[in-house]
Amino acid sequence: MYKNDSLYNGQEQEPECYYRTMELPAGTLHVYANNALYHDLGAKVFEMANNNLQIPNRVYMSYTPDVHVGVGTCIGTTAVWNASDGYVSPSIVGSDIGCGMRVHLTNLHRDTMQDVKLRRKLVKAIEKLIPIDSHARGHFSDIRLEHVLVKGLHGLPKKYVPDAYTPKKATSLTHVEHSKFAFDEDVLDAMPAAAWHRSHRQLGTLGSGNHFAEIQAVEIDESNREVAEAWGLFDGQVIVMIHSGSRAWGGAVSQLCSKEMAQWMRSIGSGTADPKLVFAPLAEPVAERYVNLMYSALNYAVVNRHLMAYGIREAFREVFGTKVEMSTLYDLMHNYAWEESHGGRRMFVHRKGATRALPPQHPDNPKPYAATGHPALIPGSMGSASYLMVGREAGAANYYSICHGAGRVRSRSATKQLVTVEEFAASLRVGTEDEVVVNQRTLESIIDESPQAYKDVEQIIESVVGAGLAGVVARCKPLATVKGG
Repeated sequence: MYKNDSLYNGQEQEPECYYRTMELPAGTLHVYANNALYHDLGAKVFEMANNNLQIPNRVYMSYTPDVHVGVGTCIGTTAVWNASDGYVSPSIVGSDIGCGMRVHLTNLHRDTMQDVKLRRKLVKAIEKLIPIDSHARGHFSDIRLEHVLVKGLHGLPKKYVPDAYTPKKATSLTHVEHSKFAFDEDVLDAMPAAAWHRSHRQLGTLGSGNHFAEIQAVEIDESNREVAEAWGLFDGQVIVMIHSGSRAWGGAVSQLCSKEMAQWMRSIGSGTADPKLVFAPLAEPVAERYVNLMYSALNYAVVNRHLMAYGIREAFREVFGTKVEMSTLYDLMHNYAWEESHGGRRMFVHRKGATRALPPQHPDNPKPYAATGHPALIPGSMGSASYLMVGREAGAANYYSICHGAGRVRSRSATKQLVTVEEFAASLRVGTEDEVVVNQRTLESIIDESPQAYKDVEQIIESVVGAGLAGVVARCKPLATVKGG
């Protein structure tokens, strides 16, 4: 029923295209992807799109080039409603609410990290400060969880935001998409005691799956060197990229509210062919409660990444000395829903596995990035490059959404069956001076995260640039990676 066949029969070369519209039974889907990525999309992603398009009053829906099947909604989705009569869907936010990226800049050059043994020493130091076992307790038991949930970064004790009190160096509170989301605090009473306990233990922890902390080296793109230098980048610079989310708190919010919303939908006879796709009008109490709790999870996610960066900073200083600097480049999310202004209208925008990339002079840019546009942080797969990008004006057509990474091309179980440890090791250049050092004792334990499980990030970036949504500021080559167990 749902096909993405080429208009060409294979005997004639298809001209490269980075944007298409598909007319599905329930409405129009906008797809941003080059020819190769587009033609590799399976029928399931279009079936899921058709279900999502059945949610009433929808204004717009699109897929980014890294799109792949998720629960209820594909990862790589942007879905938009008018704020006045819109809907919210936990399925189009995802269970890891606030999952996103954070990048910190150091004053080190990659030449200081040429020694593989030194990189291993740094990884071990990071492991001591960021627990990688999924059941391990974080090192921040002196932080009050309710302060984090309500105040975001502003709820942290002073010692964990040291640069906030040195204005000339302060980036922790200013170089972030949002440092605090306001919401009705009374909704927190609905959360079970177990969620409070687990979430407090998990502050400053990585989690498993595709989450990581990675040490990278910068290669500036000449076309945007001026922007790169304005951001504080230099060629060969060592940076830290962190990918994580709201851990147990976001998971508990999603589970609780999805169950409530599904019950509400059954009570009024609403739904689609997919029972895992849940949604409700913003004006409904069940939706209001979800939105408020979602904002608490967004606060948790930003703080969680901040605390990991704090720990990594301490690890760098342990290995390289106290003169190491580590300022915040940016922190942003790619799983959320909130209000934005587009064309003078208030819109309610969902992004699930999609990154907001604003162009220069856009009013929603944080003040430090008003002139350049903010950094859009795009990770690759293990062993491949990651990217720092900046939005373009043409991105308005897609509500300023771009990709969020490489995007899975096969399931974890399929990857374990198809990829050998030797192939994984080769992709990480194990045994060479250029090896990407990994903290895991055996590669077999994380083979489902091998590059072979993901799409080619270079094609993803080509699609975004080709569509005019964003430009590349820097390519970031991995030096060492910390993965959760």
